[in-house]
Amino acid sequence: MSFAAHLETELAQFKTDGVYKRLNYLDAPQGPRTVMEGRGEVVILSSNNYLGLCNAPDVVAAGRAALDRFGAGTGSVRFICGTFTVHRELEAAVARLVGCESSLTYVSCWNANEGLCPTLLGEDDLVISDQLNHASIIDAIRLAKAITKCQTAVYQHSDMADLETKLKAAKDRRLKLIFTDGIFSMEGDIARLPDLLELGRKYDAVVAVDDSHATGVLGKTGRGTAEHYGVVGEVPIITSTLGKALGGAAGGFTAGPAALTDYLTQRSRPQLFSNALPPTVAASALAAVRHLETHPALVTRLRDSATYFREQLAALGFRPLPGATPIIPVILGETAKAIRMSEMLLDEGVFVTGFGYPVVPQGHARVRCQISAAHSRDDLDFALGAFKNVGTKLGLI
Repeated sequence: MSFAAHLETELAQFKTDGVYKRLNYLDAPQGPRTVMEGRGEVVILSSNNYLGLCNAPDVVAAGRAALDRFGAGTGSVRFICGTFTVHRELEAAVARLVGCESSLTYVSCWNANEGLCPTLLGEDDLVISDQLNHASIIDAIRLAKAITKCQTAVYQHSDMADLETKLKAAKDRRLKLIFTDGIFSMEGDIARLPDLLELGRKYDAVVAVDDSHATGVLGKTGRGTAEHYGVVGEVPIITSTLGKALGGAAGGFTAGPAALTDYLTQRSRPQLFSNALPPTVAASALAAVRHLETHPALVTRLRDSATYFREQLAALGFRPLPGATPIIPVILGETAKAIRMSEMLLDEGVFVTGFGYPVVPQGHARVRCQISAAHSRDDLDFALGAFKNVGTKLGLI
């Protein structure tokens, strides 16, 4: 069998299993609504654009001005000639936002996580990961294990007793790293950060939080999981993205003590061997951080809209998972049912994604709704009407 034929066989099986992903092409900016090729205008309930800043005039203008000032790209890695003044400004602003001494930008949070674990961990060290962590954390840990021969362990989701058992067994390890998501992207629940920090102090372990779905979302002013729990400044390491609430363009960062970001600058391979974040993207992200700092009401609006949507879904007879985040999974059970529902919702003008096995466990297929501060009450009510129509047709409500 030829190489291409082998791939075609695999792709055919994906379609048979109902896990084949089709790309939907947009022909307008990300907003509460957009224009989808072949569909026309749709309400988006599947975007990470939590604060609606993707198309905010000041964010777009900052990127445009940076394009004129700095050009299209960096042309180099950071330590040679790829560092621009806007990188320094952005990194200072991000560190201030999340309550850390320093930050270092990467081209994505995936890149940041992959730059962190293999750089920090050696064969005498242990990293312990939450069972439901994002794939970027999982792969970063796998990479570290392959490169450095570090030890790894997984604790049951948000189970502090299980985590403590593993920490007790690791008392002789040089460095113990606890790595967790802030908001878990498929469930929409929040890590038990105060408990994690307490265990970190008790067992001399370092806590790292990937706050990608929490930066700009949690806390009174959107500073993330730490602000949500009132522990800003106490988290040793925070990784996050610039591609969700903070303008949705691209990029990620690692924040922590200055010694950490300096060490990553010296040794993190994605920093040493990959071009820096384009200045136009850095400028847009910087404008988004400043916009968030001067418009904290956006965070309140986001929270209120998410609460409204979750309550109204439940009133219709659906089973949204409880929570305090703008990620609202509606559990349907069978994968085929989740995919079918997402297709029918799109026919009604609502763009929401269905997830099934193996992304989520068997029997826990769902459609995942993501709310934005940009959604008006009319947008949400339109989507709720579509859910009611489709749910009735499928016999779900």
